[in-house]
Amino acid sequence: MDKIKLDIAGLSYSQTQSGAYALVLNESGGKRQLPIIIGGFEAQAIAIELEKMTPTRPLTHDLFKSFAIAFSIQVNEVIIYKLLEGIFYAKLVCEKDGFVTEIDARTSDAIAVGVRFNCPIYTFESILSGAGTLLTEGLDEVLDEQSTRSDSEGPVSTLASHSIEDLEEKLEEALDNEDYELASRIRDELNQRK
Repeated sequence: MDKIKLDIAGLSYSQTQSGAYALVLNESGGKRQLPIIIGGFEAQAIAIELEKMTPTRPLTHDLFKSFAIAFSIQVNEVIIYKLLEGIFYAKLVCEKDGFVTEIDARTSDAIAVGVRFNCPIYTFESILSGAGTLLTEGLDEVLDEQSTRSDSEGPVSTLASHSIEDLEEKLEEALDNEDYELASRIRDELNQRK
């Protein structure tokens, strides 16, 4: 069975499940996407790595990477291999001294570890045809929908009213408070101004 490569398109707050996020994976070179509902902690762990943020203390997935590197274990790929009753199953394909081992993991954890090793994500046609959707909107539209949410200071759009210096201070404060979701939005606002 041929594997289909997936790319991370983005994360957005789930409109259907409170406190959950949708991790959107796009078929590489294709027109389908695979939305996966994940928890806030895992979404935060993925976003931190994608945004190249450095938390004040290592997160669980950072610890896993440090542990693997200390013992010369390489994570080569993430495979989303099964969908059963709405739950995705994944595995990490790891290698040490030429021996390959597959480790079962929650999909969100597998991807959070995978992005830290910069490894590819794959799935199979049966999963994409069963749970995938046609790409009908671009990532910018998905992110625009996400930006209508509110943060602790009111609507996210109020970030636009702050100066760069204020935003940099707020970014440091958010990182110190380990509020990585807010930090990600502030970083996005800063990046838009550059």
